[in-house]
Amino acid sequence: MRQLAFGLVLSLACSALGQTVPDGVAKQNALFEEYYQAGLKNFPERATSYGDYRYNSQLAQVSLADIARQHAEADEFLARLKAIATDGMSDNDLLSHRILEKLLEREDVNYALKNYEMPVNQQNGVHTRLADLPNAVPLDSVAHYQDYISRLRQIPRVLEQTKEVMRQGEKDHLIPPKLVVEKLPGQCDGIIAAKPFLEPIKNFPAEFSEADKKRLTDEITSAVNDGVLPAYRKFADFLRSEYAPKGRTELTIESLADGKRRYSEAVKTMTTVNVPPADIHEIGLKEVSRITDEMTKLAHSQGFKDLASFREAVNNDPKWKPTSEQQILDDYKKYIHQMEPKLPELFGLLPKSPVTVEPIPDFAKAAATHYVQGTPDGKRPGRVVVAVSNPTKRTLIDDEAVAYHEGVPGHHLQISIAQTLEGLPKFRLHGFFTAYTEGWALYSEVLGKEIGFYQDPVSDYGRLNSEMLRAVRLVVDTGIHDKNWSRQQVIDYMHANDINDAVAQTETDRYIAWPGQALAYKMGQLTILKLRDEAKRQLGDKFDLKAFHDEILNGGAMPLDLLQERVEAWIKNQAAKKL
Repeated sequence: MRQLAFGLVLSLACSALGQTVPDGVAKQNALFEEYYQAGLKNFPERATSYGDYRYNSQLAQVSLADIARQHAEADEFLARLKAIATDGMSDNDLLSHRILEKLLEREDVNYALKNYEMPVNQQNGVHTRLADLPNAVPLDSVAHYQDYISRLRQIPRVLEQTKEVMRQGEKDHLIPPKLVVEKLPGQCDGIIAAKPFLEPIKNFPAEFSEADKKRLTDEITSAVNDGVLPAYRKFADFLRSEYAPKGRTELTIESLADGKRRYSEAVKTMTTVNVPPADIHEIGLKEVSRITDEMTKLAHSQGFKDLASFREAVNNDPKWKPTSEQQILDDYKKYIHQMEPKLPELFGLLPKSPVTVEPIPDFAKAAATHYVQGTPDGKRPGRVVVAVSNPTKRTLIDDEAVAYHEGVPGHHLQISIAQTLEGLPKFRLHGFFTAYTEGWALYSEVLGKEIGFYQDPVSDYGRLNSEMLRAVRLVVDTGIHDKNWSRQQVIDYMHANDINDAVAQTETDRYIAWPGQALAYKMGQLTILKLRDEAKRQLGDKFDLKAFHDEILNGGAMPLDLLQERVEAWIKNQAAKKL
């Protein structure tokens, strides 16, 4: 009887569990969907980038009140998520739970530090994002043109709300360094001069009637000349006369209130691992040394007595000095196109959408080469947007590595695959964790070498030079913000590692403006390489590179600590299969 009773109790418990777990999963999935939809509503531009055009006529509300409202929403989502029992959930459902929990907890930390009160810098700000609207919206129908006009008319409101937030930052003594904010008025001036908002009237779809073309031209021209450009002039005047003069003189973010914690949390946000800044600094020094040794071996293999003489020869070789913007663009296209047919050798998962190469417009010339995601359906391709201004002062040496980084097998491949994964909540399809995405892209530069490219030794040196920049970032970002390095100290260190002056100048100001972000690349790459080495060690002959890559990619972007747990579980599963 006792055995029978025990069995009955166990049976009932299992039955209850069988009911509870599905209920919990259903509740969690409903929350995931609600969270995702709230994000699209709060950030209409995000919805557009995902190919969801329900909010195409709107721009985000960015006032202090709206920021507070969105934070309250996020806190509510976090509380509801934590209230859901995860016992008995599948590994994938539990991973989704943990990813969103970490994401919302990070948002909570950043809100508490009032990081939103410094929304604009020379690398990333509302002024340049708005100027990219013509490239970031569908313009294939009269209705979509009308949506675009509606967005144009909201630009003055967005700029005024941004000023409100920045003024609150002034009151709270949260303002970027003066040398950063002094660049912003000139960027606005460039946008005003270029008038990118008028681009859509230069190339209407052929099926538009002449009457529609004229009407849309008139409405867009009026919205730009009467609303957008005056708003940009006011914003530039605000930056020039009010904001920039109040910029702080100290470079380190640790000079702000609660500075040590502020930088530590920035590092955690960007790297998604719990490694102190001082340890990251040491990792950077070791990586710089390792890469220098590889470069030296390459120099010796080419008959040079030392790295310095090899560098001098390479830097002065006219073969690697572009003479036009088009030459740089053609270089990127060549490398991406040669990589594309090789992808099936490295991946089971492949991108379904195309990728294009285009120049960064003059008004945004301070920006570095970057990737802009397309829509999941491929109707708007992913874009590798290349820095081409002052081409004669640039070099082609790094182009191959950067093309793989931004295009394939880097950002375009990873993001395009993530957008079309099946069986995941929607928020994971569009997740962005800097250390994961940039770590993957830097890792992709190595894959180019492993698949047989970088045939020219100088291009291979460019690969190492590209990796060197990411290693140097570990040293100088922590140098600025944790060790109080001066701007000149940073530049001198970069020069000592053969980073040319133009790059050193712009990159240094990037690290000053965006603490911790530059750490993500190398920390992410090192994590992926460590996981691959561990998989090879444990699996031996059973290690499958394509399967490893697919495991990294088929869960979408996630924090590195969760990625490590996921891959370690996969290794154990693969090891068990060979028994």
